[in-house]
Amino acid sequence: MTSVERRTALVTGASRGIGRGIAISLASEDYSVAINYESDATAARGAAASVEAAGGMAVLLQADMADSAQVKAMANEALQRLGHIDVLVLNAGICPFTSFFDLTEDIWDHTHAVNVKGAFLTAQAVSRAMVERAKGGRIIFISSISAVVGGARQAHYCATKAAMLGLMKSMAIVLGPHDITCNAIMPGPIATDANRMDLQDQEKLDYFERRIPVGRIGQPADVGDAVKLLATEEARYINGAELVVDGGLLVNLQ
Repeated sequence: MTSVERRTALVTGASRGIGRGIAISLASEDYSVAINYESDATAARGAAASVEAAGGMAVLLQADMADSAQVKAMANEALQRLGHIDVLVLNAGICPFTSFFDLTEDIWDHTHAVNVKGAFLTAQAVSRAMVERAKGGRIIFISSISAVVGGARQAHYCATKAAMLGLMKSMAIVLGPHDITCNAIMPGPIATDANRMDLQDQEKLDYFERRIPVGRIGQPADVGDAVKLLATEEARYINGAELVVDGGLLVNLQ
């Protein structure tokens, strides 16, 4: 089966963590997946191998999401190599943990450039191609429960995740008439490289496991399966929605 005959997806920030879990989940549904990565080619090749082992086809696309020229070139290459894009997952993001009074303008700007500007530029380029193709599509933002709660060392990150929700809702209005739905997934704590050190604190891990009603920290596959759900034809009337994937953490105040 060629890449054009398969359903296709572009997942940004997919070499590791949540993005890799998303790519593998889509591959299990026979997708061709374009894996965007910033610099770690070894991790990207590992993700590609996992995608192919799950039954999909993988292509690798290097781009720094903070660099507009690289982002635009990456989106164009994805369209050329896949033929079209059915599903766009805007997952790439960084969270350099920094206390509020130590937060510099450079850290603030770079976090926004990767998490928000990169998502906007990718979405604009890919959605334009979706509209021109006139066969609909799915655009899924990976936001966070940090969009609605604060963090003492995450003021910059929380602001970007809230911004993603605003962008998603505006795009849902613009693209809905073209049968292109836009939604956001808001994960809670997920076991990834980004928070591995944090979760090695047994006291903190025990706290989360007590607070989360299902009794465990989330895994990348939990987010990947939520993406898979929103990518289905059955999700065609879900547009502008925020799907919390946190095991019930947000609703448990005890």
